[in-house]
Amino acid sequence: MPEESLLDSALVRLDEAARHLNVDADVIEKLKYPRETTKARLMIRMDDGSRKSFLAWRCRYDDTRGPTKGGIRFHPDATAEEVEMLAFWMTFKCAVMNLPYGGGKGAVQVDPRQLSKAELERLSRSYIQAFSRIIGPDRDIPAPDVYTNSMIMGWMADEYSQIVGQGSPAVITGKPLALGGSVGRGDATARGGYYLVRHLAEELGLAGKLRIAIQGFGNAGQYIASLLAGDGHTIVAVSDSGGAVHAAEGLDLDALMAAKNDGHSVVHTAGRHGHQAIAADELVGVECDVLVPAALENMIHKHNAHTVKARLVLELANGPVTPEADGILADRNVVVLPDILANAGGVTVSYFEWVQNKQGYYWGLEEIHTKLRTIMEREGRAIWQLSVDRGVTPRTAAYVHALSRLAEAIEAHGTQSYFDS
Repeated sequence: MPEESLLDSALVRLDEAARHLNVDADVIEKLKYPRETTKARLMIRMDDGSRKSFLAWRCRYDDTRGPTKGGIRFHPDATAEEVEMLAFWMTFKCAVMNLPYGGGKGAVQVDPRQLSKAELERLSRSYIQAFSRIIGPDRDIPAPDVYTNSMIMGWMADEYSQIVGQGSPAVITGKPLALGGSVGRGDATARGGYYLVRHLAEELGLAGKLRIAIQGFGNAGQYIASLLAGDGHTIVAVSDSGGAVHAAEGLDLDALMAAKNDGHSVVHTAGRHGHQAIAADELVGVECDVLVPAALENMIHKHNAHTVKARLVLELANGPVTPEADGILADRNVVVLPDILANAGGVTVSYFEWVQNKQGYYWGLEEIHTKLRTIMEREGRAIWQLSVDRGVTPRTAAYVHALSRLAEAIEAHGTQSYFDS
């Protein structure tokens, strides 16, 4: 029997949501498969004069509700299957937030830490050269993802503009401010999750000062730590690719940030500031009220879900909890605020950036924060209420919420029942 693909495992969420809605079979047929996945091999000149090639992909999963939207990741373990799975999630994430987008995703199979800055620029521009006919301000709009950043987005936007012969800032979001980026984009993923938890705190039973554990201390992990600590909550554990540190009385965030800024792991702070080194895989089971997975997919699975002691899991990463772990957590009354809602602040502010690029008029930080908070609270409240009314988990409620919008758009083009009649 063939092994289940990554996309098949993600489609479990679609099947579950479909059981709670009366949607036409045409809708499911359209959402079961990506619209198009393009593969390319990027050939760049290395600093030593040699040439090296890298596999790359771009997937446009569904564009019924608008141009596709999704990040580009540089990662040595990237695969076509992973890209399609992430594009599927983006399709539902944009529908959850009611953004006029479909879902897309891209990747290059590379360890960017092994490249010089000049090689990284050549690789980034080569990606756009390969996929310039796939992307476009009204067709497919990339953004940063794992191991890509605003500098890389700036190179990519510049390359696209050179290819089409005119400035096209709306082709890519997450750019530097000086190149048409938006204020508020840097911390948007974490801030959206922060607004969500704060808005639903009473329903989640999260009164008083909370203990927070964060798996993954990159961009989103660092920002959520700062935002929650700013409200007086205690960060008791964090981890990164080098390991983890724990302090029941609270970690020294300044020391952690300084270590990261100097290129060290958080483990570099162990033995000082009351920090104790622990194995990275132990973080999931530390004593805390809120567990924030902010790293990669499948970090909470059937083998460690039973160790989770948090009352709430806030998914700032994409797909950090497997379907098997979801069932275990639900049985143990651990609430999971799902990725397609909890980390959607990033794509929402990317949408704001695209709108600002289109109109050539830019908003202030307070306006960005207000607009983001309004959308996070509106969709979070709707999903929570759907979860309560239907007696389903917030994840299932989020997929039902998104599928209802996707179904409405797909059915508006006509379904079998329409043509049969």
